[in-house]
Amino acid sequence: MKGLLFISHQTARYSTLDSIQLALEGGCKQIQLRMKDTPREEIIKTAKTALELCKTYNAELFINDDVSVCKEIKATGVHLGKKDLPPSQAREILSKGSIIGGTANTWEDVLYLQEEGVDYIGLGPYQYTTTKKDLAPMLGLDGYKRILSLAHNNEIEIPILAIGGITAEDIPKLLELGISGIALSSSILKAENPIKETQKIIRIIQKTKK
Repeated sequence: MKGLLFISHQTARYSTLDSIQLALEGGCKQIQLRMKDTPREEIIKTAKTALELCKTYNAELFINDDVSVCKEIKATGVHLGKKDLPPSQAREILSKGSIIGGTANTWEDVLYLQEEGVDYIGLGPYQYTTTKKDLAPMLGLDGYKRILSLAHNNEIEIPILAIGGITAEDIPKLLELGISGIALSSSILKAENPIKETQKIIRIIQKTKK
C-alpha cells in the first residue's frame, strides 16, 4: 500500500458516507471504513454502500477491525488493531488475495506483524489525534526515524504508513524518512473544502515521492 489512505470518520458536519464520498471525489483510491462502537448491522449496511461508492471511483475499500464484515461484503481487505484478531488467523478466514494491514506503535509490534504476514503496517500515532480513543504513545519524527532505520537494517520491506494527527505540512518530512504512505482523516474533514484538501495532499505525496 502506498500513497494516501483515507480513514472514514463521522463529524458534526459529515456522515461516514459523506466523508468517503468527499475523499473519493478528491481522488483518493484507498478508503478505510472505520465505525467504532457501532452495531454490526449498521456497519454492514454502510459498508455495502461504501463499497459501491469505491467501485464507482475505481478505489479500494478496507474494513477496520472486523474480518467478518470484510468477508461478507468482499472488501479489498481489513485493517487490524493490536487487540483484534491476529493477522495470520484473519488470513485463514479471508479469501486469497485479501490485503491485511496491522497497527504498530513500537519496533516489537513491527516484528510481530512481520511474523504474522501482514501486507502493510500502520505505524503511529505521529502526534495527538482526537479521532482515536486509548491513544498509544506518540512517535514524532524521531520515533519514525528510529523504527524505519531498524526496519531497513533488518531488511523488512513491508510498506509502512504513517498515521495519527498528520497534516499536509507534515507529509514531506515523513515521506523523506522512507514512509510508504499516509493515513489521514481529520485533517481532510476539518478543511474548508475537503475535496480540494484531498487533491492537495495527493499532489504533495506525488511530488515528494518523485
